[in-house]
Amino acid sequence: MMMEQAAAALQQLGTAEPTRIDVPQKGSATGEDAGDATLRPAIQEIVPALQSGSLFGGAGGVLVVDAEQLLKQEAEVIAELIGPAAESGAVAVFIACGAIPAPLGSTLRKIGEALSVKRITERTAAEWLGRAARERGIRVDSDAVTILLQRFGSNVAALGQALDQLAVEGNEIGLETVRRRFRNRPDEPMWHYVDSVVAGRQGDALRRLADFLQHGHPLQLLAFLQSDVRRRAIAAAAPDYETFLEWDGAKASWALEKVWKQRSRIKGSDLRRALDALSRADLQMKTAPEATHRVTMERLTVAMCRWYGGARSA
Repeated sequence: MMMEQAAAALQQLGTAEPTRIDVPQKGSATGEDAGDATLRPAIQEIVPALQSGSLFGGAGGVLVVDAEQLLKQEAEVIAELIGPAAESGAVAVFIACGAIPAPLGSTLRKIGEALSVKRITERTAAEWLGRAARERGIRVDSDAVTILLQRFGSNVAALGQALDQLAVEGNEIGLETVRRRFRNRPDEPMWHYVDSVVAGRQGDALRRLADFLQHGHPLQLLAFLQSDVRRRAIAAAAPDYETFLEWDGAKASWALEKVWKQRSRIKGSDLRRALDALSRADLQMKTAPEATHRVTMERLTVAMCRWYGGARSA
């Protein structure tokens, strides 16, 4: 929900593709080691992003995720930058699940606007579900809503993924459609797994992997990942959304629209690394003992999280 609010704010300010900064956890392998630098490597890109002339006039922007994990010296540097950047017309959005370290927190309160996202309950999840369904151009009847809430609770991310899958069934979604769609479908856990990988949620992706491997074969997951990398490579190369759909050979859908909107998040070099890693993992699966398959998939998952989404722990 916080990411949705941030995306809406950036869009309202005319910023479609901001520079994304994922703040690493304090005390993690990448969280404390900045050497002699004031900013850790993962944070350093914010300096040229805030100072770049391409940001002015609403052409670009900065999205800082997990801002509560900034170190004190980083908060001090960004606080010095943010004032002049705001006066010049730069756009910056900070997402935090706690207090942003001083003096940045107080600086943002003075010159910026604060938006709060309350904890989601099943009641508010039902309201969210209705809005999300309308955005996707589908209608979900009350019985289907009840089943979805029973299955996914207040997890709006999972509900959104469910709606993405239901959207391919047609515009009218009833109880039987939901039951049929989510009755031991092999693509459902794979969908959730890839969504965690794209978000860079390493811990969540590893848990999804373990759940899938209880009943599924790792080669199914590899094929799903290869298809995803292919689709993202096509999106990165396509000049517009219509061409992307034509090259992909698929009909327009909410899922494809998400891939299109995320096309600039993953570097071409990282897509090539991902494709190479998938090829090596496929060879490993087909030639090495089965006892090594799980370890191979775990290592692949960690690497894909880093290439796709910055590998934030969860």
